[in-house]
Amino acid sequence: MKPRIFWPAALLLAGAALAAPPNPSTFSIVAADPATGEVGVAVASRFFAVGAVVPFARAGVGAIATQATANTSFGPRGLELLAQGLTSEEVVTVLLRNDSDRDRRQIGVVSAAGHPWSFTGPGCGAWAGGRTGPAFAVQGNILVGEAVVVAVEKSFLESHGKPLAERLLLALKAGDAAGGDSRGRQSAALLVAREHGGYGGYLDNAIDIRVDDHADPFGELERLLGIALVNDLWNRGWTAFTEKRFDEARSWQEQAAQRAQSQPAVLPEVLYDLAVIRLAAGDREAALQALDAALAANPKLVAQARSDSDLAAIRGVIEERYPAPR
Repeated sequence: MKPRIFWPAALLLAGAALAAPPNPSTFSIVAADPATGEVGVAVASRFFAVGAVVPFARAGVGAIATQATANTSFGPRGLELLAQGLTSEEVVTVLLRNDSDRDRRQIGVVSAAGHPWSFTGPGCGAWAGGRTGPAFAVQGNILVGEAVVVAVEKSFLESHGKPLAERLLLALKAGDAAGGDSRGRQSAALLVAREHGGYGGYLDNAIDIRVDDHADPFGELERLLGIALVNDLWNRGWTAFTEKRFDEARSWQEQAAQRAQSQPAVLPEVLYDLAVIRLAAGDREAALQALDAALAANPKLVAQARSDSDLAAIRGVIEERYPAPR
């Protein structure tokens, strides 16, 4: 990536042509977990809002990172080619076939089945390169050195068995600890897609978090992921509840409530929905326990509980324990 150029005000006022915006020189990892059906991307850079440019993923298809002199059309185009049955290597070949800027591109691709490919053009800023392994591809440019991508790879391999989102974050943090982007820090993002993983099960993005501009984007991304992991379990639970799969809903929501113990920002609402789901599953006493805990943590939920049709079976108890003000 070229250094940022600050043009004198006189030139700007004279209407001189502006330089192109800086390229998202960065380090990233694209990965798949065939056992869970998840695919994802984690990326960090000294570049504003890198999550708006680099990461792309589609459940059942794969994940792509486009960086250095990034061509954002490579994301949707590459995913479509993967969906048509091309290998990760073939996808990169097709994307670059008639690309006049191919020498300055860097691309990481992994299929949902776990087949990776990483490409670094010879014109990418040093240090630039990548590594691939089982179900992942790591790549970076303008890094302090190869140790960054080695650290990302090592962390990902050693975290086997953890949820994909956690593995991606750990890998990203390992790359930062090894020096990361040689220009410093600014933004980071993490995207994980799973079939019907989005809100209500309508779309597939299960986790989609970004830190666009922060002194410690890795710490902030980690904080957001703590909430996002609760939210993912919560969404699974509530989606199953709306589809009247109450036992499955309870399983997911119990997990969400357990993880939410360390996330006070969302704990009351998670417990509230746990009460609803426990009641639907036929456990009245456990529902009341969860509801009491939710209302103690956030008394503003009391008014909602008094009129909530999902809690109609225990409305009398609610009115007795939490009478409306006279």
